[in-house]
Amino acid sequence: MIVAGVDIGSSTSKAVLLGDDAILSYSIIFTGSESVHSANQVLDQVLQKSNLSFKDIQYIVATGYGRVIVPFAHEALTELTCHARGAHWLFPEVRTILDMGGQDCKAIRCDRAGRLQNFVMNDKCAAGTGRFLELMARVLGLSLDDLGEISLGAASAIKINSTCAVFAKSEVTSLIREGKERKEVIAGLHSAIAGRVYTLLRGVGIEPELAVSGGIGKNKGVVQEIEKRLGMKVLLPPEPQIVGALGAALFARDKLGNPT
Repeated sequence: MIVAGVDIGSSTSKAVLLGDDAILSYSIIFTGSESVHSANQVLDQVLQKSNLSFKDIQYIVATGYGRVIVPFAHEALTELTCHARGAHWLFPEVRTILDMGGQDCKAIRCDRAGRLQNFVMNDKCAAGTGRFLELMARVLGLSLDDLGEISLGAASAIKINSTCAVFAKSEVTSLIREGKERKEVIAGLHSAIAGRVYTLLRGVGIEPELAVSGGIGKNKGVVQEIEKRLGMKVLLPPEPQIVGALGAALFARDKLGNPT
């Protein structure tokens, strides 16, 4: 039994091939201007990695903001439902999920079976999202991938008063002109993000265990600040960006009569 989950996000597109109870392959690409092209491209990549062809896939579920335009999907489900399912498959003990994506951030609660119970979403402001960090990285003249490691070397975090991306950009620019160390400014940005997502998590009720998914989960500095704010360790998937696509693949498997 081979099924697929495809997650078309605002910044990246992900696909997971699932065979019985194991991930056969996965792929992550940037979502271009044409989501349909991105969907085809990311599925082609996972098929090539597994030496399979499209006809080998028995069922496909799409998720993410571009889920309704995936031309080859048999079904489309919300990313909230799929992230809950994917996180639960990776961590059966999980009850709370923090999904930090490119343009939004979601706090999700699930039950012991991985079913969605409640959620709070921040999709009106860039704060707490990958887009926020991309903007700050450009202001600092750094690569987005460098922010996490650099912040870990900070002796302290400079408080960033603005969580609005526009105002935070001006604030960070002023701090650098004043001669403040970049690593301490970055640590301050990560602390501000942690404060923002903590408010979201409180909105659904923080129940252990808590997992982090989405691209920002790869930023060690942000994860560390979230753990400080929560006072507990979080569960971090080996590849945080594919949790939604994995959940979609699991729902595809259910359609063939082999539920988790």
